Amino acid sequence: MSKQITIAVDAMGGDHGLRSTVPASIKFAENNPKVNVKLFAVKDASLSIPSLSNLEIRYCESSVAMDESISVALRRKMSSSMAQALVEVENRQADICVSAGNTAALLAFGYHILGAYSGLKRPAICKPIPTLIGHSYMLDLGANVNVEPSVLHDFAKLGCGLSRLVDGNSSPKVALLNIGTESKKGNEVIQQAHALLKNDKTLNYSGFIEGDSIYSGHVDVIVCDGFVGNVALKVSEGVARMALSQLKESFKSSLYGRALGQFARPLLRKWRTQFDPARYNGACFLGLNGSVIKSHGSADSLAFQYALEMAHDFASKKTTELLRDEMAEFITS
Repeated sequence: MSKQITIAVDAMGGDHGLRSTVPASIKFAENNPKVNVKLFAVKDASLSIPSLSNLEIRYCESSVAMDESISVALRRKMSSSMAQALVEVENRQADICVSAGNTAALLAFGYHILGAYSGLKRPAICKPIPTLIGHSYMLDLGANVNVEPSVLHDFAKLGCGLSRLVDGNSSPKVALLNIGTESKKGNEVIQQAHALLKNDKTLNYSGFIEGDSIYSGHVDVIVCDGFVGNVALKVSEGVARMALSQLKESFKSSLYGRALGQFARPLLRKWRTQFDPARYNGACFLGLNGSVIKSHGSADSLAFQYALEMAHDFASKKTTELLRDEMAEFITS
């Protein structure tokens, strides 16, 4: 019999806090009675939790603000909902932690409480992004703004390891995000990382990829620093939302538009399933000795529920443990 999965939720994190995380957790627990959900939150008189055998709440002394500095969080917020959810994973009372909170603080707490793979310089935020033919993995998406070339090299190994484990891809094709595909394009860090990736015979490295090819599906793993990755991701999400909004408005603007909208509904439903940012909410911290899923800070209840579903899948497959074992022979100090 497979072990029952337990998810520790930082219920205070994100722009919407309890208004997003609690309804999402309740709905997820109702839909998944064999999964335990533990909510970590500051006591709130308005907080109402139904009586479900697989849902419990743990009250904490404090929460981490979205603009809280790392140093302040580490010194003063070990009793926070975010830290305590991670401690639950460290103590093996939960299989995975989910938070929509302060990314920098979550990484710092994760590194401090859970530790990282031996020899790995920096953990990275990674998520599958939809493409025309499936999905690609992109990392880093915000954990590391300034990185050395060797860190980008490690990111490539982590991304390829994830692709092998999750997708069964024995030779993932990896590319380095750059401002052009020509060999001389990019700054010194990009050029040095390019040389490291090119000379690593364990990688199926294809060279540079530009922003307009991210969603083409031409590669399986896209490597970048956290600043570039986060900007690229949020620009893409903004464009997707704008396109969906414009289509909705067009179909409502006239009788002809409404009629056309009825015929286009199956196509729109398919497009939304593939590219709606809410459905792709949730990114994993790769490289920590414990499973952590970062939800988008602006996630509403539906989007946070998708992050919980991703966490359940990630923990069920023991992805963190398997990736750590696989990386042992590729990551060196």
